[in-house]
Amino acid sequence: MFFRRAAPRGALCVLLAASAMTGAGAAETTALPLSPPAVRRAIRELWDTNPQVQAAEATLRAARERTRGAARPVYNPSIQLEGENADVDRRTAGASLTLDLFGKRRARVGEGDANVRLQQATYVLARRDAALDWLKAWSGATLAREQSELGRRRLELMRRFDALAAQRLKVGDISSPERDLAGLALGEAQMQQASLDAQRAETLATLAALGGDPGGDLPALPRDLPPETASVSAVPVDERPELIRAGADQARAEAAVVVADRARRPDPTVSLTGGSVRSGPRTDRVIGVNVSIPLPLLDSGRYAVSAARAEADAAFASHRAAMLRSEARLKQARATYDAMRTASEGFRRGRASAFDERARLLDRLWQAGEISTSDYLVQLKQSLDTALSGIALENQTWQAWFDYLAAAGRLTEWVDGSPKDSSP
Repeated sequence: MFFRRAAPRGALCVLLAASAMTGAGAAETTALPLSPPAVRRAIRELWDTNPQVQAAEATLRAARERTRGAARPVYNPSIQLEGENADVDRRTAGASLTLDLFGKRRARVGEGDANVRLQQATYVLARRDAALDWLKAWSGATLAREQSELGRRRLELMRRFDALAAQRLKVGDISSPERDLAGLALGEAQMQQASLDAQRAETLATLAALGGDPGGDLPALPRDLPPETASVSAVPVDERPELIRAGADQARAEAAVVVADRARRPDPTVSLTGGSVRSGPRTDRVIGVNVSIPLPLLDSGRYAVSAARAEADAAFASHRAAMLRSEARLKQARATYDAMRTASEGFRRGRASAFDERARLLDRLWQAGEISTSDYLVQLKQSLDTALSGIALENQTWQAWFDYLAAAGRLTEWVDGSPKDSSP
């Protein structure tokens, strides 16, 4: 039984209604602030060079060409020439053509159009995914750059601290173990800086693997945090790229059922023959008409139809599953982003982000002898770790923002300023 006809339509209606309630006001989507111009340029360049996008575009072109081919007649005519020299000399010529009486060409065109829509949706999704991957890799590279710069400042502090410790040891202001602590802190800072530089190289390699050009200066993340999710509503569930693709795949599978059903119906072949037959002194002209039709006795084609219907049932179920995943992904992305944004705002309002000011204060206290060398190193390390964690938190906030825009179906709008992607 064809599952799409048998499945209760109420279940689908309930899902649509639930998605409408989840994204209340989705029909009135809020205008998004555009991404930075440098980011827009980088992603447009990425779309021109990314292998996955290029493959999706080529597949779309192939689907369009197949649809043009499907619009041509199903059968080609054939000609026959026959000659015989015997007691009766026969010379005949004929032509035959199989007639498409059951709409095979129309069914093939319908399947081709559905496949074009599927590949168009796949192309849009490939562009969206490539942009999402680049944005997350870009924020990771920006994080690595900022962490590496902060690490260099730490390294400079440790070098200066090591030199001052050596001078203070000579005048007897500190003990030899404290001088050793300064040297150990410098060595640890050098090792940690090497690790930060390696992480930055790794993030740049990730960008290069996506097809972009990380050789130039990467744009910095905007200083202001992205807006709250309450001001950026999601598009309706059936307009999100994943659901558009799932719906197009279901339509293609249903069109394949029609093609399989038409293919099992035999079409007649009509032949017209004309020529001459000579027997002795007598020559007669002959004209013949022949109609033949295959008998679907050994293979009726019903199994192909059953298989196509089963694939359509699977596509229908996949469509419903994609709808559930989309709603679950949107809820998770919204909750994650809200939590990250709240934490980032709290970090910015607090004193934890003032690393340079705290480092100068600790340096004055140590040189004044108000804190010991070990206390200085412990507090400086805590300040640095907190500053690095703050950078990582803001990076995670931006990555959660990108995930939310993708789940809400508005990433392309944020990147390119248009709610609908364009075809090649």
